[in-house]
Amino acid sequence: MPQSLSFIIPVYNEEESVEELFAQIRQSCRQNGYDDYEVIFIDDGSTDKSPEKIKSIIDGQNTEKVTLIRFRKNFGKAAALQAGFEKASGEIAITMDADLQDDPFEVPKLLAKMEEGYDVVSGWKQVRHDPMEKRLPSKLFNWVTAKMSGINIHDFNCGFKAYKKIVYSNLNLYGEMHRYIPIQAKRLGFSTGEVAVEHHARKHGHSKYGFERYLRGLFDSMTSSFLLHYGDRPMHFFGRPGLLMCTIGIIICLILTIEWLGGRGIGTRPLLALGILLITVGFQFFATGLSCEMMLDRLGNRGSNPTRIEEIITKDQNGSENR
Repeated sequence: MPQSLSFIIPVYNEEESVEELFAQIRQSCRQNGYDDYEVIFIDDGSTDKSPEKIKSIIDGQNTEKVTLIRFRKNFGKAAALQAGFEKASGEIAITMDADLQDDPFEVPKLLAKMEEGYDVVSGWKQVRHDPMEKRLPSKLFNWVTAKMSGINIHDFNCGFKAYKKIVYSNLNLYGEMHRYIPIQAKRLGFSTGEVAVEHHARKHGHSKYGFERYLRGLFDSMTSSFLLHYGDRPMHFFGRPGLLMCTIGIIICLILTIEWLGGRGIGTRPLLALGILLITVGFQFFATGLSCEMMLDRLGNRGSNPTRIEEIITKDQNGSENR
């Protein structure tokens, strides 16, 4: 049984759900004997009464440790999770959505799977209660991501996951990278397991994600795949096409030089322009690879940005409120 749990919950306009979700988390923890736990709500720029509802949760109880992190505006789910991970202190972090579609009573399944030796356990919404226009793109996304990454799980996009502290404290999330946490974990040498979890139909409100998220996800999928295979050795990616182009270009130019020495004119031949172009582009690939190699040790943490946060409100298990 874990020593401590951190529930990390991004919130965006879920005023009708947050109090019920907290009650379910508290009931699940008491029912399963998880005495040492904290709940971290990250308000991602909500325009409804979600922050007030969370503050009322903090004011209304004295036994659980509850924290509210408020962003100045909507920065996205990845940024919210990153802020939660940086604030969390639990041995294991549990991430879930605030819309009541994830079930806190399924947490023991995640923890039991983790005891098999996995560092990350992802929920699998095997029976998904979402409209068809969300399910079909999700299936395609999961299939493509599994093929590109070599990670054999069904539901990369499921926000209901469990992480050991050594994993979540080393993650760096930005953009739409929360969908590719198993890929980041694999790159860091951690293992990912999967367990089927119950998924509920949305009770209140509507989905906050539109079609544009699939386009953003496509670009971040390319980024994740590149980082997984070449993140520590970018020259291996850029150097191969650079070497091929330079070699072909040099061969072309050598052949044309021999012909020129033999008295043939080459100034108007398209092949000369092709040879020069290949050499130029090849050197640009080399320069890009070298630049990436030089920057590896100089990169800062793209996901961490304390200026996003407007305020942090927390109440510890002794009932003391801190801001």
